[in-house]
Amino acid sequence: MLNHIKYTKTTRDYVYKHIRELIMSLELPPGTSISEKEIAEKLQVSRTPVREAFLRLSEDELLNVLPQRGTLVTLIDLEHVDEARFLREQAEVGMMKLACHTFSEKSMEQLDENIRAQKKARNEEDEQLLFQLDHAFHRILAEGVNKLRVWHVVQKMDTHSNRLRKLSMDLKFNWEKLVDQHEAMVEAIKKQDSVKAEKLMRAHLTLLQYDQVALKVEYPEYFN
Repeated sequence: MLNHIKYTKTTRDYVYKHIRELIMSLELPPGTSISEKEIAEKLQVSRTPVREAFLRLSEDELLNVLPQRGTLVTLIDLEHVDEARFLREQAEVGMMKLACHTFSEKSMEQLDENIRAQKKARNEEDEQLLFQLDHAFHRILAEGVNKLRVWHVVQKMDTHSNRLRKLSMDLKFNWEKLVDQHEAMVEAIKKQDSVKAEKLMRAHLTLLQYDQVALKVEYPEYFN
């Protein structure tokens, strides 16, 4: 925790990342009211970096600053989720095709290790770790085909989807299918079967669509 340190760019970035992580992990659920004063006191910083963090998070569509009403964590918008899925599909299907022909041995070893860790997390019912490993799997794929900047652009757009995915993971929706699909994609890359790899990725990225109805019933207060 910061200890009343002088305001710097590092402080500003720390505050932004800290609040963003609270939102993405659902420690600050959709619809939660937060204030600059409370956050500043909790992090022991001035209100300036908190105010700037709020503005950035508003631009990320994670906070909704309402005059006279305060600041709320945005509700999950399923139209936003669908747009992000469309963008992610275009990017990651392309990455899968590239991976089938350009993936290095080192990158393949990283995916193999990730799959082993996913299976262990699934068996131990560690939803938080499995969520992190799911995220890491797709990052390894992007990095392995030298498209990490593209991955970062997708992540910037994928904020509502990632919160929906976290809800799905917490309720243990499709755990078996999630890990099995990842493993099948790794096998397709090893066999350089780009047709199968593309089909698997498209199916994988539609998985969350099947969870939306059930999640909205379970957490109606979290959705627009």
